[in-house]
Amino acid sequence: MLLAREFVTYLSRQLVRRLAPQIIETTTPDVVAEKIAEVIADELAVEDRLNDEVRDLLSQYSEYMRREGVSYQEMFRRIKNTLISQRKVIRASGRDSGDAMKLSRDKVSDISHKVVDMLRRSRELRLKDKDPNNVRLEIVRYMTELLVAEEKVDRTARLKIRSQKREIPEGTEEWDLLHKRYYSEELKKFGIDLAK
Repeated sequence: MLLAREFVTYLSRQLVRRLAPQIIETTTPDVVAEKIAEVIADELAVEDRLNDEVRDLLSQYSEYMRREGVSYQEMFRRIKNTLISQRKVIRASGRDSGDAMKLSRDKVSDISHKVVDMLRRSRELRLKDKDPNNVRLEIVRYMTELLVAEEKVDRTARLKIRSQKREIPEGTEEWDLLHKRYYSEELKKFGIDLAK
C-alpha cells in the first residue's frame, strides 16, 4: 500500500478530530475513524490489486519477453496504463502524476468523495454542514496538510538510509527496518505520533 497502515489510521483519527464538532457530531469518534480508515485503505488497495494482476499477466509471458528482449518495466507500465484507462481507475501515486505527495490530488479528491458518501450514510454521526461539497473540501484540505508533512518525513527517512556508510538496497529487510525507525523518528519531529 502506498501509505503505511499506521499512517492511514492516524490520518483517519485526525480527520475526525478536525471535523468534530464544527462539521460533524458523533458520540463514537473511534468508530467513525475506523470507517474512514477502511474507505482510504480500500481505495489504496485498488491499485495494489491492479499491480498484482499486471504481475500475474507478465509472469505468463516471461519467456516471450526474454526471447524478444522486451523490458519487464516497460511492459508493466504499458499494461498497467491500459488497465487503468479501461477500468477508469484513478492513479493513487502522486509521483506518477507530478504531485509533491505520495497520493495524487485526483486520488485525494476521489477519496474525499467516498468519505463524504460514507459519512452521509453513517448512523454514528450527524453532519452539521448539509452541503456535502463543503465537507469534502475540508477533508481534502486536512488530508493534503497531513500528506505533505508525511511526504517530507518519508523523503528524510530515505535520505538517512542512503547516507549510511554502505549501500542498503531498498526492499531488503534491513532497509524496511531502518525506514520504519527513521520514518517514526521524523514523524515525531513533526509532532505526529502514530500511537495517538
